[in-house]
Amino acid sequence: MIRRTLRNGLVAALAAVAVFPVTAVAATAAPAAHPPHHTRHHLAAPTWGRVTTHHYTRLNVRSGPGTGYRIVGTRPVGRTLPIVCKTRGSSVFGNHRWYKLPHHEGYVSAHYVRNHSAVRWC
Repeated sequence: MIRRTLRNGLVAALAAVAVFPVTAVAATAAPAAHPPHHTRHHLAAPTWGRVTTHHYTRLNVRSGPGTGYRIVGTRPVGRTLPIVCKTRGSSVFGNHRWYKLPHHEGYVSAHYVRNHSAVRWC
């Protein structure tokens, strides 16, 4: 219980620290200026989601947004994940939404992740 409380507090603190610099940078930018494509992901703070697979099954992380892409890793049930954005991919039980993880880690099916807040489109 203490570990969960500390982890949740750390996640909240990291999210708050990540949001404030974004606000300061956005406020000082010229209204017509758009950041270069390669820096857009650095300006938006990720949202968080929790893995909700069934029966202790690990969630597959794939190289692209679909079940046809190769598996590049896994995440355990209950793990909290940072989510950069959402995109459309192959269907998993009728859900075509996939979440992109930061730092080129891969994609996970939104069917197995419960996000804590809204996720922007890629």
